Amino acid sequence: MLYLLDANVLIRAHEDYYPIDRVPPFWDWLIVQGRDGRIKMPFEIHDEIAVANGPLKDWIVDRDVKEALLLDEEVDQEVFNRVLDEGYGQNLTDAELEEIGRDPFLTAYCVGQERTVVTKEVPRPGKRRARRKVPDVCSQFAVPWMNDFALYRVLDFRVR
Repeated sequence: MLYLLDANVLIRAHEDYYPIDRVPPFWDWLIVQGRDGRIKMPFEIHDEIAVANGPLKDWIVDRDVKEALLLDEEVDQEVFNRVLDEGYGQNLTDAELEEIGRDPFLTAYCVGQERTVVTKEVPRPGKRRARRKVPDVCSQFAVPWMNDFALYRVLDFRVR
């Protein structure tokens, strides 16, 4: 199983639970998981962090980290368009597309694959169009999803 990380997983990990300068084993573990092909990030999601400032940005743009974590493929444009149209809505406005951001890429990279999306978002089935949440769109397309703590249990993260 390949797990694709949402940007919010790394952002919240650094800011709330495992700061890069305080819990380096967590960040080393992510690199190992990436090298072993268990965790990846689509370029579009990676880029959300790479344009920021601070320690997380410095870590994510490091050549070894990028090599370990980046998913080495391009999105299937037909699948992406389907996720956007059916998952969020047809004829989305520019403002809606901006609000959605890069979220549709996560689902699109997983449709029809043995992959799971890992996100901090929680389902909100009543939300429509640009306000839809990643878990709801994933469920609509039969894409498995989980939160970050479930991933850490599945892949047995522990500080030794």
